[in-house]
Amino acid sequence: MPNVRILTKKTGLVIGSAIGILHKNKREFGILVRLIRFEFMQIREKLHEIIFEAETPAGKAFDVVLLVLIGASVLVVTLESIPSVQESYGHLCTVLEWGFTLVFTIEYILRIYATRNPIRYVTSFWGIIDLLAVLPTYLSLLMSGTHYLLVVRDLRLLRIFRIFKLTRFLRESRILVDAIRASRLKIIVFLVFVVLTVTILGAVMYVVEGKSNPGFSSIPRGIYWAIVTLTTVGYGDISPLTDVGRFIASLVMILGYAVLAVPTGIVSAEMVARVKPVSVSTRACRFCSREGHDTDAVYCKFCGKPLEE
Repeated sequence: MPNVRILTKKTGLVIGSAIGILHKNKREFGILVRLIRFEFMQIREKLHEIIFEAETPAGKAFDVVLLVLIGASVLVVTLESIPSVQESYGHLCTVLEWGFTLVFTIEYILRIYATRNPIRYVTSFWGIIDLLAVLPTYLSLLMSGTHYLLVVRDLRLLRIFRIFKLTRFLRESRILVDAIRASRLKIIVFLVFVVLTVTILGAVMYVVEGKSNPGFSSIPRGIYWAIVTLTTVGYGDISPLTDVGRFIASLVMILGYAVLAVPTGIVSAEMVARVKPVSVSTRACRFCSREGHDTDAVYCKFCGKPLEE
């Protein structure tokens, strides 16, 4: 029995020691996890500062290099469409194209990682443009010729206004976007009126010209002529032959100038109403990735989260 007590006591000590070690290791492991998580948070914050903002030297350098790569990639795709260049340097163009695509793919992944709300970035205007900048190359594996759509990367060059702190252009672009958004209902009403007008004109021209002019053989062809004439394009593939038809065509041509002037006046009136001196920063929100904040802004005007921590 004494031996059993001694053995039980030793077993208890071993188990207690093991539990103590496990508890200690668990606590140390938790501390280690928190340290690693903190380091990754710091890395993500630094990446956000470099990738999404142009206030720091590193961020500006990153964006300038990115612009150069975008311009070079678009130039390669454009030159590759020339038969003589494709015949002589087709393999080199393909290698360069895939090299640019891999770089932009890594950049796209880093942008998703660096933002606090990846879904907001992915579904934003710039997120969609960044995705379209790499998607055509991968689609070319399934459908030939789609890689020429990589010229959409040109849209990414619009970041030049933010990178070089051309805040005047940022402010003017924001005024333009706000004016178009505010006048969208008026423009929709105007477009509905235009659609009704060309439909009526197409039917009238079919009645007037249909029997003597093969160009107006149906109402849809008459509507096509009305759209081309009303927008002052004037292809000339269909033209009236009767005097009444020519008179109507003259009225439509004059009306075309009003068609161009009305939406311009609508948007211009909204722009004048919204012009005010506003200083715009190049900072991007860490949560929603939206830009265009005032220089003295503390919180994001779109999601309400703090711009700085």
